[in-house]
Amino acid sequence: MGGSPLRILVVGAGIAGLAVARALRLAGFRPDVTDKLPPGESTETGLYLPGNAARALHRLDLHDPVRPTGQVIHRQRFYDAAGAQLCEVDLDALWAGVGECRALPRADLHRVLLSGAGGAVRHGAEVRTLELLPGAVGVTFTDGTTTEYDLVIGADGPRSSVRALAALGGPPRPVGQVVYRAVLRDGPPVPEWTALLGQRSGFLMVPIGAGRLHIYADEAGTEEPADPLARLRDLFADYRGAVPEVLAALDEVHVGITDEVELGRWYRGRVLLVGDAAHATAPTLSQGAAMALEDAVVLAESLRAANSVEAALVAYESRRRPRTRWVRDRTRDRNRTRDVPPALRDPLLRGRGDRIFGEHYRLLLGPL
Repeated sequence: MGGSPLRILVVGAGIAGLAVARALRLAGFRPDVTDKLPPGESTETGLYLPGNAARALHRLDLHDPVRPTGQVIHRQRFYDAAGAQLCEVDLDALWAGVGECRALPRADLHRVLLSGAGGAVRHGAEVRTLELLPGAVGVTFTDGTTTEYDLVIGADGPRSSVRALAALGGPPRPVGQVVYRAVLRDGPPVPEWTALLGQRSGFLMVPIGAGRLHIYADEAGTEEPADPLARLRDLFADYRGAVPEVLAALDEVHVGITDEVELGRWYRGRVLLVGDAAHATAPTLSQGAAMALEDAVVLAESLRAANSVEAALVAYESRRRPRTRWVRDRTRDRNRTRDVPPALRDPLLRGRGDRIFGEHYRLLLGPL
């Protein structure tokens, strides 16, 4: 169907939606992209992209625009809360032949994707209803306008309104994890991806270029603290390494509750879910953006190769489910490792942590 005049709507202008729009444009389609939010700067956060994300960016012909941003990450280093090393993962070896690992500001990737998607997003356009018609989808927006599309793609995140409107699933499920994110400028020198693991909590520091650090921390829990920065400083007060200096320098932190989305199917009629709307997991493996980029590549290939939208959706889901299921299962595995008491966990990681953590990505080394 490549180059055909299919009317396609992409709902959501985050990483998933813009990646899908870019992939569809490369395949000869011209999708409409809408987002319910007005344009503007989002929360400043960092992003770590493993090697399979770099491969997907190559397939989207966006690797070169991303290269000047952020910093290539060569190693992951894990320490205990006292700063003693547990293990190290050689990322260049792990992802050899696939792609480099990079950490960068999320806004930089969003900017590249927005340009690659053609730059035209209809902001403030919230979908009110979806009507599944024979061979089409009727879409009504909150401003009262109505349009028919041949395919509607919900790329609107874990709390997807498209998922609810198409009766593909309910709200996401909290996984019992509170996460803290920040970007620190002019912080202590941290040359590589560095994580300190404690008792059911962890603190991660990743350089993202220009003297900035992406800070990510988590703890077991289901409620956001009233004062996230005070809670972060209290929770990690006894951690060593660069953590005390980072905590002293932080003046703002963003907090959230991690959700998981697990669905019996990703499409109904001609409404399809992609990215976190279909298969969100905890960010433990840093695969959220990578899975969204891969989704975009495979969806465009499926639409171009199939002789009908229905056949394309079947092919797409059959290709993507094994990989997203792997990510979900390995994410749960790693979270369980984190929850093991340090007295049992730390000797295990010192002995074979590099193999354990490397194994979590094994399936993703293979082709899409």
